[in-house]
Amino acid sequence: MTTERTEPPALARVNPPTLSPPTGFSHAVVATGSRLLFLAGQTALDPDGKVTGDSLPAQFERALGNLLTALRAAGGTPADLARVTVYATDVADYRTHAPELGRIWRRLAGRDYPAMAVVGITRLWDEQALVELDGFAVLP
Repeated sequence: MTTERTEPPALARVNPPTLSPPTGFSHAVVATGSRLLFLAGQTALDPDGKVTGDSLPAQFERALGNLLTALRAAGGTPADLARVTVYATDVADYRTHAPELGRIWRRLAGRDYPAMAVVGITRLWDEQALVELDGFAVLP
């Protein structure tokens, strides 16, 4: 389901040429919308509350899909994401799969990249979870 908009964008992505070129993220995002949406952390849980996927890419795809489902249910689109934090239990594995994760992101969320960070953690709430995404969006 895609939401079509006629309003001007709520976010302006800023990537100064004096910083290293961003790959799959924006250095800064200026919010000009009127509503702030906080998105809870999402893992690869299915509707029954079970973690799905044996690999980081499979879990990332499900977790991102869950985050986008919550975003859309609140009236937003992927272009409204201002900030996303990725929590990974194995940052080296995340880096290894970065090109594939980027393709998953672009397929599900497009190329309007939010400000992002990847944080290495010991474990997540569900021990089988390898990755969790949370964030916030600015809605017009």
